[in-house]
Amino acid sequence: MRASSPRNAFTLIEVLIVVVIMAILAAAIIPQFTDSTKDAKLGNARFNVQTLRSQIELYRSHHKGLTPGSTLAELVSTTDITGARGAGAAFPYGPYLPHIPTNPYNDSAAIKIINSDPAQSADVTGNGGWLYNPSTGGIWLDHATYYNQ
Repeated sequence: MRASSPRNAFTLIEVLIVVVIMAILAAAIIPQFTDSTKDAKLGNARFNVQTLRSQIELYRSHHKGLTPGSTLAELVSTTDITGARGAGAAFPYGPYLPHIPTNPYNDSAAIKIINSDPAQSADVTGNGGWLYNPSTGGIWLDHATYYNQ
C-alpha cells in the first residue's frame, strides 16, 4: 500500500466554490459603487448651487440689492458699489468666487438666462451649467431631474 502524500493543489470543486463566492460578492458590491457615484455628483451639484446662491446673496447685500449680470462675471472679479468691475482701491467688493463652479453632470459652467423663478422644466437644456434669473438672482442646476433643487 502506498503512503498518502500531502496535497499540492486545490481540487476543481474547491476552485469552483471560491469562484461562485467571489461572483456573489461582486454582484452585491458593484451596484453600491455605481450608486455612490450618482450620490457624489448630486452632492457636488447641491454644494455648487448653494455656494452660488450664497455668493449671489452676499453680492446683493454689498451692492444695495443689485444682482450680478447675466454672465455672473461680477462674482469672480472686484467691483464697486454700482457693480462695475475693475481693480484697485475704488473696487473694494469681491471677488466672491475664484471661478464659476461647473455642473458636475456635464462639466459646464455656462449660464442660461431664464425669466421664471423658480426654474421650470421648459427652461432646462441639459447641456448647460446653470439656469439664472438676473432679475431675482435665482440660480438652478441645468439638469432635467434636479433643476428644481
